[in-house]
Amino acid sequence: MMDLLGPIEIRNLAEKLDLRPTKRLGQNFVIDGGTVRRIVRVAEVAPDDVVIEVGPGLGSLTLALLAAAKHVVAVEIDPVLAAQLPETVAGRGLSEKLTVVGADALRIGPGDLAGHVPTALVANLPYNVAVPVVLHLLESLPSLRKSLVMVQSEVADRLAAPPGSKVYGVPSVKAAWYADVRRAGPVGRTVFWPVPNVDSGLVSLVRRDPPSTTATREQVFAVIDAAFAQRRKTLRAALSTWAGSPSAAETALRAAGVDPSARGEQLDITAFTRIAENTP
Repeated sequence: MMDLLGPIEIRNLAEKLDLRPTKRLGQNFVIDGGTVRRIVRVAEVAPDDVVIEVGPGLGSLTLALLAAAKHVVAVEIDPVLAAQLPETVAGRGLSEKLTVVGADALRIGPGDLAGHVPTALVANLPYNVAVPVVLHLLESLPSLRKSLVMVQSEVADRLAAPPGSKVYGVPSVKAAWYADVRRAGPVGRTVFWPVPNVDSGLVSLVRRDPPSTTATREQVFAVIDAAFAQRRKTLRAALSTWAGSPSAAETALRAAGVDPSARGEQLDITAFTRIAENTP
């Protein structure tokens, strides 16, 4: 079994690097081997998978991924952590399976991954950028077939929420454009160092084709953004600026087969594509 990083190894590494985890970068490092093994198992990482990991930190999850995958591309924005990760991995004889990319995950594309074509995203994502990172990578890396991300519990709820639920909103609808999304289990606070003041959760996203539509993704997402900009308003009112006027919004909604008095949180992704197809 792979020799993973435990609490002592994590703290020793942090001391060596004079590292003080920052809230700005959302740095909470996993110190529990059972948790990282569980993530790899739930993610169904296979021997032929090329995994992209965002924010590998000190390498807790990276080591478990390297043991299971064909290759791991680790994207790390912190230059000190990016420089340390190959050293940590080299001590376990897995260097040839690791590529470290020192970059902001919100700005990377296929050309930034040293020729590797990722099939899976598995990551403990910084809470403050989790949704933008997931949506950006699903859009810019169409080779991703499956994703399993660990995020703040409330973010997990929002990503996986169905239409009609209290937390259904922009992240839920946009994620549904790319994938079938579901909650894949809770993660307690004590598996992290430092211990965060929020619970975490796992979210599974399995790629599927977007809804069949003549509208572009940009057009559909513009409707979604407008519909949820003012949550308590009816779609007729919420989409009035997007459409040019309340009456134009009503015309577009009726053409899409959507009740103008409905609210955005009642609609699924397919309904939003129909509205976008009737862009004024």
